[in-house]
Amino acid sequence: MVRLGPGNSRVSVRRVLRGSLLTVAAGYGACLLSLLLFRFVDPPVTAVQAQRRVESWFVAGPYRKRHEPVPLKAISSHLQHAVIAAEDGRFYSHFGFDWTQIKDAIEDDLEDGRLRGASTLTQQLVKNLFFTTRFGFVRKAGEAAATPAAEILLGKNRILELYLNNAEWGPGVFGAEAAAHYHYRTSASRLTREQSARLAAILPSPRRRRPGRMDRYSSIILARMNQMGW
Repeated sequence: MVRLGPGNSRVSVRRVLRGSLLTVAAGYGACLLSLLLFRFVDPPVTAVQAQRRVESWFVAGPYRKRHEPVPLKAISSHLQHAVIAAEDGRFYSHFGFDWTQIKDAIEDDLEDGRLRGASTLTQQLVKNLFFTTRFGFVRKAGEAAATPAAEILLGKNRILELYLNNAEWGPGVFGAEAAAHYHYRTSASRLTREQSARLAAILPSPRRRRPGRMDRYSSIILARMNQMGW
C-alpha cells in the first residue's frame, strides 16, 4: 500500500487546481469565440433548447421544437419595446448589469425573504445560449463572467435580436416568429401593441402562462411603454 506524504499531497492539490483552472479558461475561451461567431451567424441550438429536448425524453407525449430566426427588422417594434419595458427598462443605458435593479432586488429579498430576479436581457441571453434554466452558483458565476463580453462583442441591437430569436415562449416554442405563429397565427412583424405586451408578460414563466390570461400584467407593461415614450 502506497502512502502519500505531505509533499505528494500538495502536488496532487496543485494538479487538481491547475486542471480546474485550465478547464475554466478553456470554457471561457470557447464562450468568447462563440459570442464572436454569433455576432454574424445565428446559433444552431442553445443550451436551453438542448435542455428542453433532453427533458422531453422523460415525459409522455411528443415534443416539437418550433424555431424560426428572423432579422430584427422583421420583428414588430411593439414586441421589441414591450420586452424591454417588461424585462430590462434600462437596457440601452447599462453595460450588462443593472446595478439599480440589483440593489432594489437585494433590498426586497432582505425585506420579505423572497428571491426576486434582476437579470438583464444580456444576462438572460447568455444563460439561454450557454447554460440552462437550472439555478446554481456555477451558472451565475459563468453568466456574470460572460455578460460583459457579450456587451462588447455583440452590441445592443444584436443582443436584442438574439434574445428575441431564442427566448422561450411556450412548450418547444423559441423566438418571436415561432411565438407569433403559435399564439396568434401571425408573423412577428405583424404583432400588435396589445399582443406584444401579452407575449412579453409570459416570458418569466413561458411554459405555464398564456397570453390570453395576462390582462393585469400586460396592462402594466403597456403603461411602462407609454412612460418610456413608446
